[in-house]
Amino acid sequence: MRPRPPTALVAALLALLVGLLCAPQAGAARPAAAAAGTFRNPLNTGPDPFVTYANGAYHLTTTQGDSIRMWSSPSLATLLDADPVTVWTDTDASRNQHIWAPEFYRFGERWYLYYTADDGTDDHHRLYVLESQGDDPAGPYHFKAKLAPPNHADDFAIDPGILQHDGRLYLAYSGINPYQHNGLNIAPLENPYTLSGDAVAIDAAGGCPEVREGPEFLHRGGRTWMTYSTCDTGKPDYQLWMKSLPDGADPLVPGNWTQHSGAVFSRADEHGVFGPGHHAFFTSPDGTEDWIVYHAKTTSVNTYTDRTTRAQKIGWNADGSPDLGTPLAMGATQDLPAGDPGSGNHWINDDSRSSGSGSVTYTGDWNAGTGCAAQCFWGDDHWSEQAGATATFGFSGTRIALLSVQDTGNGIAAISVDGGPEQRVDFYGAIRTGERLQYLSPRLANGPHTLRVRVTGEHNASSGAAFVSVDRAEVYTD
Repeated sequence: MRPRPPTALVAALLALLVGLLCAPQAGAARPAAAAAGTFRNPLNTGPDPFVTYANGAYHLTTTQGDSIRMWSSPSLATLLDADPVTVWTDTDASRNQHIWAPEFYRFGERWYLYYTADDGTDDHHRLYVLESQGDDPAGPYHFKAKLAPPNHADDFAIDPGILQHDGRLYLAYSGINPYQHNGLNIAPLENPYTLSGDAVAIDAAGGCPEVREGPEFLHRGGRTWMTYSTCDTGKPDYQLWMKSLPDGADPLVPGNWTQHSGAVFSRADEHGVFGPGHHAFFTSPDGTEDWIVYHAKTTSVNTYTDRTTRAQKIGWNADGSPDLGTPLAMGATQDLPAGDPGSGNHWINDDSRSSGSGSVTYTGDWNAGTGCAAQCFWGDDHWSEQAGATATFGFSGTRIALLSVQDTGNGIAAISVDGGPEQRVDFYGAIRTGERLQYLSPRLANGPHTLRVRVTGEHNASSGAAFVSVDRAEVYTD
């Protein structure tokens, strides 16, 4: 529920004070001319992300459940704006449900897409691989093989990842082993779609007794670095830990892996980031920078919802190990990867500050304040439950996305573009979360437009009130 709203006068004074005095949230830029070289998270509303830059574009997959979809864009800044392509659905009832964690790699002139799926029962999750018909990560693909190590021929398995070490390929995944139900395993591959031996269990630390999953790999300084997720992904303490392997050492000998103590990427309460994990790595378009893509939440509540895809640049320590840094706030403005052409997209805050052209005006009674703190862009938002109250964004571009708070006391808004038909959008959430994508407009002719958010005063049966929140808009000009 919302805190008791301030009076209109206090709200107005508070909004003015925040606009004049408050520091930007971590990584945010001061309002200025639209910067072609910046972006803000989220990149996608789904969890379990994987990104590769190839053929002049970024390609992103996330867990969708019933299929594998891919978003492609020449700039990281416009992945949220990209339209997905469904690259795989399956009619085989043994593997066409709970399709999770797809990852794709190029070997030779083909792409191989690895994923996990089941028949509707979680314990029946198994690993599979697809093969592309050409050199396009978006396919088309055909089914290639089931990947089942001989010693775990019919055991639970999820989160496939590929280790390339000393010229050989290995399948790493999370599954049954002596240490966890979801524990780390590595098996040798004869080629991208054929296993050539048993899986070996890896005993990995993690700060909790639960899962070890989502193994990913980096190579630098004569070592391979394996980072992996620990704890349950629904918990705010879902985090990344790390082991390493020297060049020339056999990855199928568990003792060759060195455990590094402590988490290397974990919750950042001060930035409103909880449960960061299930990650992957990608390089900038010019090949000079390394980046992490991961999912995280804006709530400390134990929940599997609200996991959104984010990305940020990583560094390297003097000993050659990766420095993953601290998770940045959801809307923190970051420089795009080196070689990214940019797009000119920009933000408009609820108080009308903008990094480009655009503003927002209000009619009716609205409250404004900083009660949502790290859950909101620039730490503030506007909210109202007065039927007929409106917030109108004026912008110039081709598309606009509205991100704001979902809450237990939120209701239904009617949203329209350029005075056209209204679309009803429910801002209710069973758990309070911030910077949720509430609305993405149709594609528009490049030029001036308006987006109007009208409070209907209505709410669904689960909600305790009819508030509508306005936080930030992301404007696209591609």
